[in-house]
Amino acid sequence: MKIFKKVSILFLATLVFTACSNDDDPLPVNEEEVITTLTATLVPVGGGTAVTLQTRDLDGDGPNPPVITVSGPLAAGTTYNGSLALLNETVTPAESINEEIAEEDEEHQFFFQATNNIATFDYVDFDGNDNPVGLEFTLTTTTTGAGSITIILRHEPNKTATGVSDGDITNAGGETDITATFQVTVQ
Repeated sequence: MKIFKKVSILFLATLVFTACSNDDDPLPVNEEEVITTLTATLVPVGGGTAVTLQTRDLDGDGPNPPVITVSGPLAAGTTYNGSLALLNETVTPAESINEEIAEEDEEHQFFFQATNNIATFDYVDFDGNDNPVGLEFTLTTTTTGAGSITIILRHEPNKTATGVSDGDITNAGGETDITATFQVTVQ
C-alpha cells in the first residue's frame, strides 16, 4: 500500500508541474525575409537614360545560379538617384519586402561597394535613430571604365559601430540577407 501511495503522490506531482507550464506566451519569431529578386533603379539627376541592375534567383539556394542583368552603361560624371525594390517571388502574387524593411528600418542597412573607383554612394533614407537604411541612395560615377557594384543587405547590423553609418561594412556584424554583384561599365 505504501508503494501505491508513493506512486500516486509522484504521479500527482508530475501532473501538477506539467499543468502549470506556461506555453501560452511563446516568444515571437522574427523569420528571415525570403528575397528572390533585388532591383536597383538608377535615374540620372537632370535627365538621361535610367539604368536597372537586377538579380533574380527563383530557386534560392537551389542548383540554378541567379540571373543577373544590367540594362546598360552608366554615364561618366553623373549622379543617379537610386532606389531598391526587393521581392519574394516564391509566393503568388509576389510579395514586396520593402515594406518589412521600412517597418524594421532600425534592424536593416544596405551597404554599397564599387571596384576600380568607378562610383561613390550616399544614403538618402534613415531610420528613427538617424542611422542609414539604403532603400534610397545616390550613386555618383567618378571615372570611366569597367568595374563592379555590390549591394549587401544586413539584418541587425551594429549601426553605431565605427564607420557603419558611413557605409563601411567592416564593423557592421549582423546577418547578410542578400548580396548581389553587378558588372558595370562607366562611359
